Amino acid sequence: MPKEKKIPLRMCIACREMKPKKEMLRIVKNAAGDINLDFSGKLPGRGAYICDSEACIRKLNKAKLLHKTFSCEVAAEVYARIEEEFLAKK
Repeated sequence: MPKEKKIPLRMCIACREMKPKKEMLRIVKNAAGDINLDFSGKLPGRGAYICDSEACIRKLNKAKLLHKTFSCEVAAEVYARIEEEFLAKK
């Protein structure tokens, strides 16, 4: 009997829902402290996952979720850039 391949799940930091990793967006904080959207899912650094939905992206900024996730101050420009990159991708 062939072994079923496990699908990696990740939790969205906005809605706290578990979803397959492929359906999520990764936000990464690199060694220099820069925070970016990681469309490839392979950038080095601390990663956090968020649903590929506008509602979750907006909640990210409203609740300042990256402050909690990365345990540091995150500038408003970073939230704006992430929202911009997400909307540009759509």
